[in-house]
Amino acid sequence: MKPYQCVLEYLYGLNRHGIKLGLDPTITLLKGLGNPQLRYVSLHIGGTNGKGSTAIMVATILQAAGYRVGLYTSPHLVEFRERIRVNGAMIPQEKVVELTHRIQTDAGSTGPLTFFEFTTGMAFQYFAEEGIDVAVIEVGLGGRFDATNVLEPLGVLITNIACDHEQYLGHTLASIAYEKAGIIKKGGSVVIGPMGEGPRQVIESFADEQRAVPYRWDTDFRIAHETDQEFSYHGSHWNFSGLGCSLLGDHQRVNAACALALLEIGALKGLNVSESAIRQGLTDVRWEGRLETISLRPWIVLDGAHNAAAAQVLVSFLSKVLQSDPSTKVILVVGMMSDKNHSAFLEALNPLADHLILTQASLARAASVQELGEALPKDSCSMQAVASPSEAIKIAKRLAHPTDLICMTGSLILVGELRDCLLTSDYSSS
Repeated sequence: MKPYQCVLEYLYGLNRHGIKLGLDPTITLLKGLGNPQLRYVSLHIGGTNGKGSTAIMVATILQAAGYRVGLYTSPHLVEFRERIRVNGAMIPQEKVVELTHRIQTDAGSTGPLTFFEFTTGMAFQYFAEEGIDVAVIEVGLGGRFDATNVLEPLGVLITNIACDHEQYLGHTLASIAYEKAGIIKKGGSVVIGPMGEGPRQVIESFADEQRAVPYRWDTDFRIAHETDQEFSYHGSHWNFSGLGCSLLGDHQRVNAACALALLEIGALKGLNVSESAIRQGLTDVRWEGRLETISLRPWIVLDGAHNAAAAQVLVSFLSKVLQSDPSTKVILVVGMMSDKNHSAFLEALNPLADHLILTQASLARAASVQELGEALPKDSCSMQAVASPSEAIKIAKRLAHPTDLICMTGSLILVGELRDCLLTSDYSSS
């Protein structure tokens, strides 16, 4: 087995330690590495949905502004190295091998590390060695006890609050908001995205305790839709009209507004981001697996919606498609993780589907097609269940006419498997 494959096997093996919320192992690990996370400016992004999309927008705009940018996101779709990028380029295989060995031997006595703790240390060390100017860091889970919460960022962003990972974050929006708010630093600044009044009050209260400055959606920053393709941004200091974004969906305009609000905070603290860099970055941004178009005839869209709130966003997108052409048939391919609310997700999407294909990712955490079938509404559309994602693709293509839409969704892990299949010669031509 090649060294990189051996290292991946070791890293994935760390999943046996599960998810452990707490900062001590990461603090010890980073101290052994010389605290690389303090050698560059950072921006920290949390929330329930939209973290990754917002992070890639921030990173792409900063790159357009001439900065050398590190981006740390999770999970990956197909390749582990997607998680750690510098100026859009994935960390090389040889660096994954080198840093894994170094962390194993030189990081001090950390005790057993989880997969995410280990890879967070790897990312922060790689960014330091690459001499980046700015790191854009996505929270893994929650915020207060997430391994990434060891930064001293210029600013933080909390995109929104919805139910997800309740077994770790609590079963109320207030408890989830409190955990997400934990990334707010004393005397810092926090962008608060669109959310209900209850979660917003929790976050504002936490910010007040930390004497942090809040930048609130619809109060300190907002957007206005100008046309189907363009929108305007109105912030505390910036006002731009005629903005476009290459990512599909109205929700991406909201994510763009959150990204710009975070960059406004950065600009007040020394980041130099021009209007031309903002326009170029929003035009250039690419984010795989988030309303990503793979082909046009039929239109195949991949979207890593993974909870009920994300399903509603996808419903909004599909509804607009059907409004513009009611003759379009929608074929849904859905697979989810076992710890998600299957009923709420499927109930939201079922009314828009002409055909539904249930499948499952090749992962122990994946819900079986039988579990998903049991969660379907009684008045479900035409449905087929097939465990193999590759078979699900074949069935969907057989059902679709050239003018139809195939939407593949339910979890990022499944979307990654489907994307890998679709982009191989066997499927791209079939």
